[in-house]
Amino acid sequence: MSVNPEMLNGIALAYLGDAVYEVFIRQRMLDRGLTKPAQLQREAKNFVSAKAQAALIDGMEQEKLLSEDEWAMFKHGRNAKSYTHAKNTDVVTYRISTGFEALFGTLQMLGRTDRVAELAQWCIDYVESGQTGHGKLE
Repeated sequence: MSVNPEMLNGIALAYLGDAVYEVFIRQRMLDRGLTKPAQLQREAKNFVSAKAQAALIDGMEQEKLLSEDEWAMFKHGRNAKSYTHAKNTDVVTYRISTGFEALFGTLQMLGRTDRVAELAQWCIDYVESGQTGHGKLE
């Protein structure tokens, strides 16, 4: 039985998308030879923090990377009513981050794993090139 992602709220899609995106980032950290938990956590936040994800969405918009359908997926998550509050960031950034994660969750549920991988790699390249304001990574 397959669930239509359009029937799920944006928060549920973000829940899945957070995990999907995180797997790509954790794999990248290990590929870079990082093994110490504190080091892994510190480096990963450059990719997975709400601020980083908001910067990634901004980059995607500037590069016209997303289709109209993908923007709708993002907006579905961004506009979802959340009953949790943002930690270490403002509400607008938190909502953009939720939209970012919902995009990944929706694509995953639709079985568009090639697109998920393509976007995750774009995000990795974008962060590692220093374009999110976190500086160039080694």
